[in-house]
Formats: sequence, structure tokens, C-alpha cells
Amino acid sequence: MLLYALLIFATGGERFVELGVSSRNAAWAFARGGVEFGKRHFPFMVILHTSMLVACLAEVFLLQRAFTPWLGYPMLVIALASQGLRWWCIGTLGKRWNTRVIVVPGLPLVNKGPYRWFRHPNYVAVVAEGIALPLVYNAWITALVFTVVNLVLLLRFRIPVEERALAYGLAKSGVTG
Repeated sequence: MLLYALLIFATGGERFVELGVSSRNAAWAFARGGVEFGKRHFPFMVILHTSMLVACLAEVFLLQRAFTPWLGYPMLVIALASQGLRWWCIGTLGKRWNTRVIVVPGLPLVNKGPYRWFRHPNYVAVVAEGIALPLVYNAWITALVFTVVNLVLLLRFRIPVEERALAYGLAKSGVTG
């Protein structure tokens, strides 16, 4: 259980690093006329993702979940791969990456890195991690609840917000399609 707790705390630490990168990138975007979309859902997203980490620990410790190697190790690989995909997205977008939806008008769409294959690869990472990270240590209730809430209540709003933001950015750049 101690190693799992360290994994969850490391994931939480990684989120703080992301927020630092995001904050710097937001300042860069706003200095260049960036426009933010979907401000209202952002606090809910932060609460949901933070709650998932807390719930992972709570479920494992309070319900005394046991580590099951045949499930835990593959889920650990998926959780770590999702982090790799997340940082590939961050690296590919560079200063344009953000936890918020901020578009700098006139910049073209990014179509390299994971964006060659997926329109929203960061959400592939989020969904994979939301399932895998809790299941590393059999926190199946957390995996189920986070996945359902994330898909039904959050991504249902977040992805259309990003699509509108991208359309706005394309319109401002004079690109159609």
C-alpha cells in the first residue's frame, strides 16, 4: 500500500508541475491576445481530478483493497503510458498547452505529435489514467465513478468548448475547415 500511496502522491506532484506550466503558458497566451473559453467548468474539472486522487487512497485504505498482480501491473503500465502521452501533448503544443481552454487568435492548428492521430489526445490520456490509476490497487469504485463522471459530466462539455475555441482560432487565422 505504501508504494501505491507514493504513486498517487507522485501523480499529485505531477499535477502541480502541470499547473505551473499551465500558468506560465496562460500568461504567454494572454500577452498575445489569448481568449479563454469555458471558464465555468474549469473549477469542477480541478475538483474532479483532485477528488480522484484522494478517492484512490481512501478506497484502498478504508476498504482495505489488496494488490492483484495480474491487474495491478498492466494498469501501472497504462497509467505511466498515459503520463507519457500527456507530456507528449504538452511538449508538442509547447506554450500553447494549457489546463484551461485559451486560444491565441491567428495561430494555426497543431497537427504534429499525437495530434496527427487524435484531435484531443490529452483526453485519451485522462480517460486511460482515470481507469488505470485506481485499478493499480483494485480501487474499482473510484475507477468507475471517475470515468462515468468525467465522460458524462465533464468531457461532454469540455470537448465542445475546445471545438468552439479551435473554430474561433481558425476563423481568426483566416483558415477554413
